[in-house]
Amino acid sequence: MIAFGPTDLAYAVVLGTAFGLGMCLLLSLAPRWGAPSLSRRIAPYIRDITDPRGMTPDLRGPGVDIGTWWRGVQVRVSAAIGGSTSVQRRLQQAGWVMDAATFRGRQLAWAVVGVAVGGLAIVVLVLLGRATTAAVVLPPICGVIAALLCGAHLTAAARARVARIEEELPTVLEFLALCLSAGEGILDSLRRVSGAATGELTGELRVVVLAVGTGSTLAESLAHAARSLEIPAVTRSIDQIVAAIDRGAPLAHVLHSQALDAREDAKRGLIERAGRKEIYMLIPLVFLILPLSVLFAVFPGIFILRLGIG
Repeated sequence: MIAFGPTDLAYAVVLGTAFGLGMCLLLSLAPRWGAPSLSRRIAPYIRDITDPRGMTPDLRGPGVDIGTWWRGVQVRVSAAIGGSTSVQRRLQQAGWVMDAATFRGRQLAWAVVGVAVGGLAIVVLVLLGRATTAAVVLPPICGVIAALLCGAHLTAAARARVARIEEELPTVLEFLALCLSAGEGILDSLRRVSGAATGELTGELRVVVLAVGTGSTLAESLAHAARSLEIPAVTRSIDQIVAAIDRGAPLAHVLHSQALDAREDAKRGLIERAGRKEIYMLIPLVFLILPLSVLFAVFPGIFILRLGIG
């Protein structure tokens, strides 16, 4: 009976992976398998004629739809992990066009890649002859780290976009107030600001203008934008604008006040960040500069005492 050692198994994994990648590359050059039929390709363009009520049966034919299967996996993973509300809020704040289930699927893909990287690291350690029993936990650890990095990437993107929107808010409000003072209406002012400026907040205003153009009321569109962003400063400003529209108050004065409040909030946030940075600056001072200063002051005396000089 032939016994296989860890090194032989590692070589088998490497050669098998290379063979599988080669076969996948060859198959990618072949004509596409499971291509949609002619009826499925032209059905979306003639459905209003052949079946205006959308009662056409499924024209995909036999076989497995990978997209539908993967979507089902995403939904099941999202339901198992939970926290969809928090994920959806961060996705909206980051401006990513996906839902919570899709993000959970991406997180799962990152975890699978992390597990694969951990397995590859074990193979490399075995080939180098440095593998230990503790290396078995490397793939799951890499998978968990990859999933956490995916969530951290979303959180960082959401925070960065929220910071940019908060920085743009005073300027956009002042621009709107200037347009209103010139005699334009609120919708025309929003359209002018969203078309003339570039940025994250003006992009949201373009969405509001588009929603109004497709039949929604201005108040509902602004409220939906506030709910999707969930930024306190933006929500407060939009609530004041909606209240002024409902009550017939002068919008220019309201926007000037909101711009002033936004600038005060930005100034207060800048002072708070400066205070935190001062604390962070103490870390290299306490742990690097101060120990080196003490070492330079004490070491010569200790050296002289050990030599017996003086």
